[in-house]
Amino acid sequence: MNLADYLPVVPDFPQPGIAFRDISPLLANPVAFRHAIDELAARSQAFEFDALAAIESRGLVFGSALALALAKPFTMLRKPNKLPPRVHRLRYTLEYGEDELQLKGDVLAPQCRVLIIDDVLATGGTALAARELLIAAGHPVAAALFVLEIKSLGGRSRLDSHHLPVGAALTV
Repeated sequence: MNLADYLPVVPDFPQPGIAFRDISPLLANPVAFRHAIDELAARSQAFEFDALAAIESRGLVFGSALALALAKPFTMLRKPNKLPPRVHRLRYTLEYGEDELQLKGDVLAPQCRVLIIDDVLATGGTALAARELLIAAGHPVAAALFVLEIKSLGGRSRLDSHHLPVGAALTV
């Protein structure tokens, strides 16, 4: 099964010049969705980790399913004002604006090693912010794992330069 068949490109969304990858067809097809989770599970075996942390919003879908499949603890890296107090927060810059990630402060065991999960690796900015937030909260980061890596946008080399190993179910 070719996951790319279920991740069509939507040109000029959310703004001109951006080629958005729509995960809706993948999620609508249980066989394709299961295949994506199985691919992520297989690739996760290359890393040593205790828990998973997924990036809002689309990463939460894959991260929660993968955590269930692997029987590992799971936490969410959310946008502002979505988690009750006590949260760790990190503001960061993206290629088209600023954003913030928050992590519930008492969900993961102290010093547990975390695998970051998201849907798409583009430029790597959000994954680096997730890494920084987790480290600041006292959680070493094992690696970052994505459903799709868009190679031409250079995210892997950016993460490599910060010593963050990368895995992907599909690279285009």
